[in-house]
Amino acid sequence: MDFEYKIERSAKRRKLTITVERDRSVVVHAPASTSEEKIHQVVEAKRQWIFEKLHHPQKYKGLPHPPGKELVNGESALYLGRQYRIEVVKKGLSGVRFNQRFYIPAAQTGKRREVLREWYIAQAMVKIVPRVKHHAQALGVTYSEVKIVDNLYRWGSCTLNNNINFNWRLIKAPMYVIDYAIVHELAHLIEANHTPKFWNIIRAQAPTMEKAKSWLKENGQLLEQAI
Repeated sequence: MDFEYKIERSAKRRKLTITVERDRSVVVHAPASTSEEKIHQVVEAKRQWIFEKLHHPQKYKGLPHPPGKELVNGESALYLGRQYRIEVVKKGLSGVRFNQRFYIPAAQTGKRREVLREWYIAQAMVKIVPRVKHHAQALGVTYSEVKIVDNLYRWGSCTLNNNINFNWRLIKAPMYVIDYAIVHELAHLIEANHTPKFWNIIRAQAPTMEKAKSWLKENGQLLEQAI
C-alpha cells in the first residue's frame, strides 16, 4: 500500500488535512510549523483511508468516450444534467446560442470546443455565483469572493482567504449537484474538516446530498470531456 504524497504548508493554516485528488495525487495541507515527523505520523494513521480513496471503483473509472472529439451536427453537449443536440449554423450567428439545443456558427468550426467552453464559463458565472450568495445567507457565513476557475480535478475549493472557487465544468451537472458543491465549500467556513458535524451541515442545507454525491461519482468524468 505504498504511495507518494505532496506537502503544502501555509502560515495561515491551523489544522492538518489530507486530500486525494481526482488524478490520484495525495496532498497534505499543513500549518507551516508542522514537522515532517508529525506529517508522516498522520499519513500513516490515515493510510487505510487514503488507500480506499486511491482505489475507488467509480471515482477513477475510464472515460466512456475519448475527450476532444469534434463538434458536428447531431452530436450533443451536456448542460445542467441533460444532453442537448448541437446544430452548426452556416449564417446569421456570431456566437453560441442555446434554445433547447446548441447552435454554433459554422465560421467557428476551427475553435468550436473553445467557444462552447467560453459559453459554459459565462453560464457558470450567471447561475453559480448567485446560488453561492443564496446558500451563504442561509448558512449565515461570509465569504470574500467567488471565482469560476479551470481545474480538472476538483469541483470546488475554499481558500484560506475565504475565497470560494468552482470548476466551470460544474455547469454541466444538474442544479441539485451544483447546490451540493456550493454548500460543501461554504460548510468549510464553519467546519474545516470532513467531520460528522460538517456532513450534517450540508445535509440540512442540501437534502439531496447523497443523490448529488452519487451523481458525481457516476458521471463526474463526463463533465471533464470536451463536450
